[in-house]
Amino acid sequence: MRFLTAGESHGPALYAIIDGLPAGLDLTAADIDPWLQKRQGGYGRGRRMQIEADRVQITSGVRAGKTTGAPVTLVIENRDHRNWKDIMDPAPGNLPRRKALTAPRPGHADLVGGFKYGHRDLRDVLERASARETASRVAVGAVAARLLRALGVESASYVVGLGGVWAKKPFQWERRAEVEASPLRTPDPEAEAEMIAAIDRAKAEGDTLGGIVEVRFKGLVPGLGSYVHPDRKLDGRIAQAVMSVPAMKGVEIGPAFENAMRPGSEVHDAIAWQEGRGYYRNTNRAGGLEAGMTNGEELVIRAAMKPIATLMRPLPTVDITDHSPKDAARERSDTTAVPAASIIVEAVVAIVLAQAYLEKFGGDTLEEIVERLEAYRRRWREY
Repeated sequence: MRFLTAGESHGPALYAIIDGLPAGLDLTAADIDPWLQKRQGGYGRGRRMQIEADRVQITSGVRAGKTTGAPVTLVIENRDHRNWKDIMDPAPGNLPRRKALTAPRPGHADLVGGFKYGHRDLRDVLERASARETASRVAVGAVAARLLRALGVESASYVVGLGGVWAKKPFQWERRAEVEASPLRTPDPEAEAEMIAAIDRAKAEGDTLGGIVEVRFKGLVPGLGSYVHPDRKLDGRIAQAVMSVPAMKGVEIGPAFENAMRPGSEVHDAIAWQEGRGYYRNTNRAGGLEAGMTNGEELVIRAAMKPIATLMRPLPTVDITDHSPKDAARERSDTTAVPAASIIVEAVVAIVLAQAYLEKFGGDTLEEIVERLEAYRRRWREY
């Protein structure tokens, strides 16, 4: 399965094309729209989330509610485009246009992206580098998650730390609905109140906050990924996907940074076997991955998101037209987008896992894939 996204932050729409999905997968907009809505939610979001109400249109590859095996095209309209038509018009015209950006914002792609591609109006960089692009990948991730559910895999995402406040209550699958109802997607109500207070303080000061998100996948079969070549190692592929999300600056699988400071006897997961159950572990310090492959345990991934770089109290910068000192431009911004980031990270990891399943059990139809998967599970139980 491969995909490609396109579109700008204030262009007419965002687009995604997914190639390689099997025929026969139940898929409608109702499988995707809730993911898009959750990506826009969370305490601390800005006005752009009030303007857009993301909904997907499936314009190819699905008929009568099932995938056909042809490429699936997803379209997400940018409602704010009506206010930007002349600015974003692709037709030839004089530059710079209205809302030209020449004062690059620290922490963004503006300066280096403009230099790399030869742009003097840095809006040509901003529009594609914007985190708005992640709506496309969340839509693709929602499709991937739909495939994973059909193969017996469940996922969850939540916030474990924000603005210096840590959730002290651990995540529990049976309380997933409470996380979904939380405005900060955290499993700890007491920490949530402290996080909200921290967000309010940062907003009043024109500042922004980052945090730590965690995603989990259960029901994965062992042996996804490989150890035989570096580019097939699943941990490397997951890390790349997570780090490709804007503002992500760190990723770990399981309690990796804690493990690094412990002796090996307190890090590795002993192997056990039981009649009717097969192989299992009593601990999961590896986070579900060993030597680039899933080991059958729950996959646990954490990602660190830096504070959003667009500040309402702008940082100093330099205008590229005359090198004069300026304050950085202030596009609409959030105080924090950590809750939304949890959804985005869950989506991009779902894409990698769906690709791994199709590589391992691939077929032209979902029925073929399920048959191969069941045979593989039987073989694992008998190994």
